[in-house]
Parts: sequence; structure tokens; C-alpha cells
Amino acid sequence: MHLTAELKRKADPVATSAPTPAIEMAEISRRFGDVTALAQVSLSVRRGEFFSLLGPSGCGKTTLLRIIAGLDIPDEGILRIAGQDAAGLPAHKRPVNTVFQSYALFPHLNVRENLEFGLRMKKTPPAERARRVSEIMELVEISELSSRRPSQLSGGQMQRVALARAIVNQPQVLLLDEPLGALDLKLRKQLQLELHALQQRLGTTFIYVTHDQEEALVMSDRIAVMNAGRIEQLGAGCDLYERPRTRFIAQFLGSCNILEAAVQGRTGGRLEVRTKFGNLEMDLGPSARPLSPGDACTLAVRPEKVALRVDRNPHNANCFPARVAELIYTGSETQYHLEAAGGMLKAWVLNTRVGHQGLHAGEEIQVQLRSDALILLDD
Repeated sequence: MHLTAELKRKADPVATSAPTPAIEMAEISRRFGDVTALAQVSLSVRRGEFFSLLGPSGCGKTTLLRIIAGLDIPDEGILRIAGQDAAGLPAHKRPVNTVFQSYALFPHLNVRENLEFGLRMKKTPPAERARRVSEIMELVEISELSSRRPSQLSGGQMQRVALARAIVNQPQVLLLDEPLGALDLKLRKQLQLELHALQQRLGTTFIYVTHDQEEALVMSDRIAVMNAGRIEQLGAGCDLYERPRTRFIAQFLGSCNILEAAVQGRTGGRLEVRTKFGNLEMDLGPSARPLSPGDACTLAVRPEKVALRVDRNPHNANCFPARVAELIYTGSETQYHLEAAGGMLKAWVLNTRVGHQGLHAGEEIQVQLRSDALILLDD
């Protein structure tokens, strides 16, 4: 059987109406002395999905990955891998493999020998071993590197070899701990796309740890954003970005303007609030919490959704005057820091013109915060 088809069969061995998740966690906790690394984390990862654990350093994402791999043991909670209770199951018997940022290649072995190592330990027959190694080298596009030692490889080539060495063992779940973190920006972006495409071809469940928001958004089917040992919000990248529930999510996943507000009134699906920039109207989603006049609330608006207008039409809703305090040209966009009577705002504008984009530092403009761009946060 061809390697790709074989891996897909292993990733989803039985098609059922309710397939068993690849990974299930129920109230997993882990403490190191007085420090709580994980606090009752519950999580379910579907078979064949690209799932990312995203968060700042120290949030618990790597500890969670190590527990799945069997390299650490939780103090409390239940872990199931493909429906099997993993308690007491040693790392080498779990149907998972891990790719680390450090590559961890054997320096005295060439590429082919590095890929063969795990298969030799499993006593895979030589013919089968050679076939699988050749197929995975072709799949990851490293066939021409087969006779090189790790010291003769670039960072990107070593990462491909480390990835191939993990995949050739046909794990049900592949764990990736910031595998692109040591690469330069251009190569990292290239490998993000290659890694996503590879996962789609294989159908293997990938669980990917990163602190890079863009990396998680580019590659993931779903993302769990972690904070202080807990999952703050879980969902598809577009949902997390467009509808963050908390200040932490809004400010960690991209940039955001935060506005303190007080409810003035509510009419159907629209809310009127008083802010330091004046009264604003906003659209409410069907799941918005109940609010009454006088209630305090917090709003968020992404900088790219802040509209800058040069006209002074008093009938434009949610408009107020501001001055361009500073502008930063970044190539594809210009970042404006705006000074209004109520305080500072950020606005990102895509550079669609050739040459200067039309606004200058010190220029007086109108800012519009559209009703559908305002997000009601839970905290």
C-alpha cells in the first residue's frame, strides 16, 4: 500500500457516525511545586485535523504536549489516545511521534540512516523499511539529501528530515513543538504552507505548539488559545480573530483597540453605548449576554476595521474627529496612531496606491467605527 494511503487508513481506521477523537483530555492538571502549569484542561482533538495550541511562554502548551507524548505525567485527569486510556502507557508504546524545534538528528548518521532508525528499532523488515523511507523522502522532497550528514544540511533541510523521521513511523498523532521557531522569517513562512499541505495529503492528526499567532492562523483547522494553564478560547482561527471573547484573546491574537463603555439602550439586535469617543451603535450577535441601561461593558475593534474619512458628513454614524499623531509605513500597509478627544486609537490601512498613501502626520480626519466592526467582550 502506498505510504500516503496507509497513513490515512491509520488516521481513520473505521468510518463511524461518531468517530473516536484522536485525543481526549478531561480535567488534566499539572503542578510543579507551587506553580500550576495546567489547571483542569479538557480538550478533544478530532482525527485528521491540524490542531494548534497557541499562547505566550509559560501558558502550559508545551506541558500539555509532553503529557500527550508520555514525557510527563499529569497530577490529575484522564488522557485517551484513539479511545485508549493512556494512564501507565509509556512513551514508546503510544501511537504518537514528536518533532522538536532542536531537530534531534543523530549527527553520525546520514539522512537515510536517520529515517531508518525508528524502523530498525521496531524490527521492520529491510525491504519494507527501504520502501517507506524512499517514499517519505520523496513526499518531503529530501531524496537528493539521502547521503548527507546533519552537519551538511541547512536549517530548513534539517527540519524536513526531522519531520520525515517522525512520519515514516506512521503515528496516529504527530506532535510538533515549535518546529519552525529556529528558522528565518522567509523560510518559516514557506514551510508553514508546505507543512499544512503535507498534513492535508497524509490525513494524520497534527497537534502543533506555537506562540506565533500568524503561524497558527495560516495552518490550523482549530486553535486552542491558552493563558495561565487554561484554555481561554477554542475554535477556528477566523472565529477567534473576528469574535474574541476576552481582552486577552483580542490583544494576543493580533492587535486590537479596547474601549470601555456604558450601555445607553438596546433596540432589537443593536446596542447604543457611551464611550470616551462619544455615543456609538453596535450590532449584537444572537449569543450576546443580556445588558441593561447603565451596565458597564468592554468593546474591541481591530485596527484594520477602523475607517479613516476625510469628509465631514455629520450624518455618518459612529464618526468622530481625530488627528494623525504618527504614521508607520510597513510596506503592505500603513499603521496610523490617531489622537482623538477621548484618547488614542490605532488604524491599519492597506497600501493600495503607488507612492504616498494620502495622509500626513498632523492631518485632521474623521474616524468611523462601523457598527458591525465593534465586538462585545465578556470581560
